[in-house]
Amino acid sequence: MATIIICSLNKTAQATVRRCYASHLKGLGSAAESHLPFISTCSPSVTGIRWFSRGTGVRFMSHGTGGRSTAGRSIRGALALSGAAAVTAAAAVAGFLANANHFQCAEMATRVSKDVKEKEQEDDILERCRGFMSSPVTDISVLHERKGEMRTRMEMLIMETQADFCKALEKVDGGTFKVDRWERKEGGGGISCVMQDGKVFEKAGVNVSVVFGNLTEEAARQMTSRGKVLKGKDGKLPFCAMGVSSVIHPKNPHIPTVHFNYRYFEIEEEDGTKQWWFGGGTDLTPVYINKEDAFHFHNTLKLACDKHHPQYYPDFKKWCDRYFYIRHRGETRGIGGIFFDDLDSPNQEEVFNFVKSCARTVVPCYLPIVYKHLNDSFTDEEKDWQQVRRGRYVEFNLVYDRGVKFGLATPGSRIESILMSLPLTARWEYMHEPAKGTKEAQMLEVLKNPKEWV
Repeated sequence: MATIIICSLNKTAQATVRRCYASHLKGLGSAAESHLPFISTCSPSVTGIRWFSRGTGVRFMSHGTGGRSTAGRSIRGALALSGAAAVTAAAAVAGFLANANHFQCAEMATRVSKDVKEKEQEDDILERCRGFMSSPVTDISVLHERKGEMRTRMEMLIMETQADFCKALEKVDGGTFKVDRWERKEGGGGISCVMQDGKVFEKAGVNVSVVFGNLTEEAARQMTSRGKVLKGKDGKLPFCAMGVSSVIHPKNPHIPTVHFNYRYFEIEEEDGTKQWWFGGGTDLTPVYINKEDAFHFHNTLKLACDKHHPQYYPDFKKWCDRYFYIRHRGETRGIGGIFFDDLDSPNQEEVFNFVKSCARTVVPCYLPIVYKHLNDSFTDEEKDWQQVRRGRYVEFNLVYDRGVKFGLATPGSRIESILMSLPLTARWEYMHEPAKGTKEAQMLEVLKNPKEWV
């Protein structure tokens, strides 16, 4: 069934549209004609029309000069059509509106604006949860009660990110993620999605965690060392931490390893005020350098960053190169991406929107690279080099990574989920050094001297 709704027409325009429709509805009989008086009169100050389609339906909605929809208070009825008649009638009205001088502006679009869609989704917690890999960590009724709070909005985002990425990986691999729910007795829990020994991925993990309780002294010291001034009550610091993290280790050495993590942290101080901040990033660790892949990956991230601030990408790209640096080796872990932490300005809403943009790049920045190299052949020597590079990956994660260190310092943390980032296999060769002029030596040169890719 298709629906057409018209408003914001004066009487002359209404009459014209009636005649226009009548000429296109002769084949529908008197039943359809009896519904022709469907046109409502709206404010003459309306200056624009938004057109959008859902399925085979078509709607015209009026918007005042302030951009507020008047459809809710002005539409009086609708004409229901079916099949080609609806399309033909809609085309007739569209043609009329394009030439009508009663409107100063006619804005045409083929879909509901992104902002409207997202608002509708955020209002319907239960509907969004149906698309997740599992029900959220927090009870759905609690999420609904506090759906306007940042804790709820962030949990919904990380659950959505996990589901979108897992489904994209399952499609390319043909395998299925094992969904493993776990609880933390001190408060909270998580959902670990892991796929091992797939056709494409040797080990793929996408983890969501939502934990709360009181910070330990060690965890508090880590934050204080980063410049945080934390004022607890009776030696206690209530906190809530949540995030989505993923590491993908492909079988083929020509498909890079990818990592991303987006998180939110909240601490309640003795006077009841809350400190909050976001962190995260996405980075790529190829075994062999490919300039096209590097450009695609970095450019996708840059476009997401540029929507929010022109300095985000250059600043966070440098931060990423500094952070994912294996100091005892004198080389970066990979070719970087973006990384940021303790981000709490200009305000919570703007930072959340930035994090949301970044989280929604994880599929488009990585999956095209996977598909590109899906059927690349490789040698035993190339596989051995992949194993050596994975050893470096392990070294960084166990020695330097903040997330791993925080997790290990937090009572009740789930070790399996924390160490999910480690590859299924790796290799440590004594005094390994690639021969000069080889592809392996070229890769190592890039890791010792990070480059600008976009």
